[in-house]
Amino acid sequence: MICQTEEDVKRIVKEKNISFIQFWFTDVLGVLKSFAVTPSELEEGLSEGMGFDGSSIEGFARIQESDMIAKPDVTTFQLVPWRSGDRPVARMFCDVMNPDGTPYEGDPRFVLKRLLKKVAEKGYTFYVGPELEYFYFQDNCGTECLDRGGYFDSRPIDMGSNLRRETIFALQDMGIQVEYSHHEVAPSQHEIDLRYDEGLRMADKTMTYRLVVKEIAHKNGVYATFMPKPIFGQNGSGMHVHQSLFKGERNAFYDPSDRYNLSDVAKHYIAGIMRHAPEITVVTNQWVNSYKRLVPGYEAPVYVAWARRNRSAMIRVPMYKPGKEAATRIEFRSPDPSCNPYLAFAVMLGAGLEGIENKYELPDPIEEDIFEMNPAERKAHGITDLPGNLYAATLEAEKSPLVKKVLGEHVFNKFIENKKIEWDMYRTHVSAFELDRYLAKL
Repeated sequence: MICQTEEDVKRIVKEKNISFIQFWFTDVLGVLKSFAVTPSELEEGLSEGMGFDGSSIEGFARIQESDMIAKPDVTTFQLVPWRSGDRPVARMFCDVMNPDGTPYEGDPRFVLKRLLKKVAEKGYTFYVGPELEYFYFQDNCGTECLDRGGYFDSRPIDMGSNLRRETIFALQDMGIQVEYSHHEVAPSQHEIDLRYDEGLRMADKTMTYRLVVKEIAHKNGVYATFMPKPIFGQNGSGMHVHQSLFKGERNAFYDPSDRYNLSDVAKHYIAGIMRHAPEITVVTNQWVNSYKRLVPGYEAPVYVAWARRNRSAMIRVPMYKPGKEAATRIEFRSPDPSCNPYLAFAVMLGAGLEGIENKYELPDPIEEDIFEMNPAERKAHGITDLPGNLYAATLEAEKSPLVKKVLGEHVFNKFIENKKIEWDMYRTHVSAFELDRYLAKL
């Protein structure tokens, strides 16, 4: 179902006898927000947008400037498959506006749109293909797994296959193409990979994907979570992000004469992400729990390096189809699936553009297993570390001109403030680990 105009939306709402139209947007942390309008209010909502109180949304306006407008993007109109029947429900993503109709600088979708406009002015289109991992648990009160399967296991070991199948059908019903799905390494851990798309559309699809996974799980009496590290001693969930820049139909990352099939643009882009990776990590890995995943030994990259086949490197150039122009891309492996995709895609792209504009030099790839190297060997290879906790990552971002430029002053300040509060709550919390370790001894 593809809509291009307001008239398309109104026609489908009438033809399908749609009962409610949900207006979707996110707060600064990427938490999905929505409200529903009836068909009788739709015309005003389409032409003028619908007002709401921005002071109640994390990272939005102060109470004295709280009036916001949610203006729907008609091209995102889709029926939601878990609310089907005689009176179905639809949704549209919204741009958040000021009352005077100007874009609201605190809207994460606007942050990405603003950067994509800059990219388009340079002649590029930014394509993204994320791989989001997640867990199925019996409920949201604990981590009781559905199965003890491992990587690429099938039934009867993989007990989530029917859930993934139903989820894929729901995604396809919403116009989202899926490449493949499989059981992941950890027990009850799964992955559904979306076919790559333009940056803004993919950010919208990522938000939709996370909700669809959860809704289908709930419908079947289980719980799905994108928490980065829910189980101690097991792999956490990552969001490997495949990305490339195209100029028209040509892949700007591809050079058939290069030994890696990488153009200078691609090499500078990789170098940009590598140089700025510590600064952008708080956006791509935004929770205290994110750093329980970013530790050696569980396949999550913690070292700033690039490679072709080496999956211990932070950036990988996939070799599935060497020499094929359309398939040439980079894979950024450290982000996790609980990030705000609008902001995460923006800082990745911003770091890559910085590398292109300043012609950063790309070091040689590291094809040895970095996890097996000692500190002296890593230093000899010029390999540095990503931040080890949320506080360190926040400090890196706070002093970063790049992150501030990409996010804009409003989102930057709100985001940093939120992360400092979260870290303060975490560091003053008395955990079960401390009670178990110290209470009987001291």
